[in-house]
Amino acid sequence: MGNAYLPILGITMGDPFGNGPEITVKALMHAGVYECCRPLVIGDASSMDYAAKIARKMTGSSVKIRRIKDVREARFDYGTIDVYDMGLVPASAIPDISDRDEPGPFGVGACALGGEAAFQYVEKVIELALAGEISATVTNAISKEAINLAGHHYSGHTEIYAKYTHTNEYTMMLAHEGLRVVHVSTHVSLREACDRVKKDRVLECIRIADAGCRALGIKTPRIGVAGLNPHCGENGMFGTEEIEQIQPAIDAALAEGIHIPEKRPTPPDTVFSKALGGWYDIVVAMYHDQGHIPLKVKGFVYNREAQRWEAVAGVNVTLGLPIIRSSVDHGTGFGHAGSGRANELSLVNAIDYAIQLANFSGKQDHFS
Repeated sequence: MGNAYLPILGITMGDPFGNGPEITVKALMHAGVYECCRPLVIGDASSMDYAAKIARKMTGSSVKIRRIKDVREARFDYGTIDVYDMGLVPASAIPDISDRDEPGPFGVGACALGGEAAFQYVEKVIELALAGEISATVTNAISKEAINLAGHHYSGHTEIYAKYTHTNEYTMMLAHEGLRVVHVSTHVSLREACDRVKKDRVLECIRIADAGCRALGIKTPRIGVAGLNPHCGENGMFGTEEIEQIQPAIDAALAEGIHIPEKRPTPPDTVFSKALGGWYDIVVAMYHDQGHIPLKVKGFVYNREAQRWEAVAGVNVTLGLPIIRSSVDHGTGFGHAGSGRANELSLVNAIDYAIQLANFSGKQDHFS
């Protein structure tokens, strides 16, 4: 029986035809995970069974899958993965590639069945967290195309969590090692992203960034605020957002006692180098790619000679929610799903972050 004083983590399996099941099995083969938390997978046992077979073929491991229908049935024993079985994906829907010498890609891609299942896993894990049955939630990748094919019109996990937790003020934080980034906007066009750089939203993100770092145990977070335009607009020559929107937000945050060392927006082409150098604990980015690109340049490492990913690291945390949510920082990998070559490092990172947040918030105490 798992340690009753450790936080319970609800881990969604992600799209059943993506890399999530395989990555989940590989992550939960790390014995250290069970020393720090009690992991519970929300998904389909049929998919997890198949992922366990792939793991056995690739690594010789003997991990087992235990089907449960209630959190109280979970045992949290290393070597056996507890799966809250939603029963949405029949075994017959999973392509049979067992007769190959090595596993190969499923070749299914985005479909309504996968999208509906992935959506329901997320809905269930939020329900369990809001009910206090689990301490934190961790999500594998879903396909925006697939969930929309299934009739759920959301642009990603963050928006689903906001809707089902009735949260209006929230933002995405990406993190890899000491580099952390929050975003003023995420899944919108670049044209719309520029229009969303408004004082109130920038200030909201600065506040959430400060609170998020404090939730990780950083007593006085140092916040860097990126500009929107090249050279922060050069005093209005290349744009006025820094003058009209970003600086007023910084001034308001400083008046509240939030620590922004430079007291002004930092040019986006240098703010991340400074963050890596230890100037800031977190950076407020103005739009999706401004924050995502530096994180993925640092966390995603491709071996050109071996033609494979050495590391797919990094974690996505939604700040501002009433429950804890961390996630992998990559997609479903439909083109390789089922091949046995998915990298679990990002999920391990996400689990680590969820444990930190649960422990610091004291959410594990409810289960002791």
